[in-house]
Amino acid sequence: MKLLEGKTAVVTGAARGIGKALALKFASEGANIAFTDLVINEDAQQTEKEIAALGVKVKAFASNAADFAQTEQVVAAIKEEFGSIDILVNNAGITKDGLMLRMTEQQWDAVINVNLKSAFNFIHAVVPILMRQRKGSIINMASVVGVHGNAGQSNYAASKAGMIALAKSVAQEMGPKGIRANAIAPGFIETAMTAQLPEAVREDWMKKIPLRRGGKPEDIADVATFLASDLSSYVTGQVIQVDGGMNM
Repeated sequence: MKLLEGKTAVVTGAARGIGKALALKFASEGANIAFTDLVINEDAQQTEKEIAALGVKVKAFASNAADFAQTEQVVAAIKEEFGSIDILVNNAGITKDGLMLRMTEQQWDAVINVNLKSAFNFIHAVVPILMRQRKGSIINMASVVGVHGNAGQSNYAASKAGMIALAKSVAQEMGPKGIRANAIAPGFIETAMTAQLPEAVREDWMKKIPLRRGGKPEDIADVATFLASDLSSYVTGQVIQVDGGMNM
């Protein structure tokens, strides 16, 4: 039997990158997939087709995860469509980097809203469903910069630190109801976003990584599958750094 057979997973921001890798991995392990993105464009449609090819039920939903009312509506629609929700992955995220003295209020608010408030919105909407089932797994996608900080990314680091604290707090509140909450803190992962970095910056990152390579989205997806499955039934409130040993 597959690890996630018969379960329904909700993955936010899954049209591409790490979110897409998560959704595909979950589907390969038997999970039905509901995923969201700001708009359902060609990327999202292609992701939907790839997931469907794995023989599970899938549907993409257009939703602004940072909008509380929209999130309540989309979660209700997912529950109506799939009948249950067993796994929630809060993956939606953006960056708007800048040094503190030059950072605008808009840059700060945008990152906090998309990266952190969206997780609150989805947890708030999904938890009542999980409580009735008395089981469920919530996974917050954090970052190593949320653990250690990073110059020029105070907004992003703060949002990811918040994701960690949010997971730990939810783990404490919801543990008696059978609901687990954990965070994954990726390091340097090879995605379209990191591909845009100057080569000198990439080389500097690699020198800091004992494994001497960037991670792949699939590396994150494998850890997420563990946390989503019953293999981690006694794991909650934890932060797993997937960074090739960059931050020990």
